[in-house]
Order: sequence, then structure tokens, then C-alpha cells
Amino acid sequence: MLRLCAQFLSLALLGAGTAPASILLYANLTNAQEPSVTLTTSSGAARPASFGTATFLINDAMTSMTYSAVIFNIDTTGSQTPADTNDNLVNAHIHANATVVPGQTAGVVWGFFGSPFNDNNPNDEVFTPFATGVGGTFSGKWDAAEGNGTTFTAQVNNILTGHSYINFHTIQNAGGEIRGFLVVVPEPSSVLLLATGGLALWTMKRRARRD
Repeated sequence: MLRLCAQFLSLALLGAGTAPASILLYANLTNAQEPSVTLTTSSGAARPASFGTATFLINDAMTSMTYSAVIFNIDTTGSQTPADTNDNLVNAHIHANATVVPGQTAGVVWGFFGSPFNDNNPNDEVFTPFATGVGGTFSGKWDAAEGNGTTFTAQVNNILTGHSYINFHTIQNAGGEIRGFLVVVPEPSSVLLLATGGLALWTMKRRARRD
């Protein structure tokens, strides 16, 4: 049930509405998609599996991509278990190349938490930790002028063809603790998905169409 709520929360962060040329993508983040993950203990207790969801919206002109993500069971502030830093979030990125598929690893093309941080032209990043510190929500926008040695325009084909993933890295799992490949949501399925979100995505889509 919690995973289902995460999916709806991530979609709700983007909201609802349709635009003929804008493109919606979705990612389901799990430990199992990482090539190697270790989950041991946190504050002397067994660590629960971390997970999350993310939704992405490419604007009509295909020059930028807005995203929202929600993650669970990762310490996003470093304050939840000060004596045990295993589950502390350190970095979060989008990775891509022309050939990467599940089970493989690609380089960072855009970072939005930690290092590298590329949501800086302008900085659209909004991060809201949960009250417990264990998880939180993220949103931002990959603008045309941003990228980690690349640009959105250079990576958009990799994103649309399934060769990109979003990755959250912790101290214990520096290579990535949860990841999910970006998948285009086909019509008319996106109409049903978007219907769960309400006003927020309608507003975001209007913003994307203006860019």
C-alpha cells in the first residue's frame, strides 16, 4: 500500500492535464534495479528496503524536462540516525548514454542533489524532507543550459528511447541504492495517470509550454 501511495504522490506532485506535444515519463525506483546494493542496519535495527517513484515532463519544444520524485527509507537530512550514516543520502542524478539498459551503469548527465549539482541555470530545485527525516520529495527542472558535461538536447533521445535512469546514492551504497529507468507513458494511459494529480501538473504543463 505504501508503494502505491508513493506512486500517486509522485504523480500528484506533477498534477494533471494534457498537452498534445509534451511527453510524460515515469520511473519506479527499487533496490533490485541496482547492480549491487547492501542494506544492513540503522541505529541497531535492520534497515527496511528503500524505494520511490518519479515522474518527468518534457516540454512541447523538447528543450527542458521538469521532474518530481518521492523516496522512502533513506535519511535525507542526516539527522535521523546521527550515529549511523549508512542510510544517509549523498547524491542524486539522472544517468544516461545511448546503450545503457537495466543491469548496466551509465555516467551522470544531470545532478540535482549533492554532487555534481546541475540544476543551477537557474536553480529550480525544491527539496522537502519528511518530518521523520526518512525520505522526502524532490522537484526541479533540467533546463537547456544545464548538464554534467552535456545538455538536455544531447540526451533527450537517450531519455525517450529508454536509455536513462534516475539514481539515489547513499553512504552505504555509493554506486546507487535505488534507481529506476525512465519510461515514456503512452497515450491514452497517461490520461488516466494524470487524472490522479489535479491542479499541480496543469500548472506545470502550462509553464513547460511557455519555455
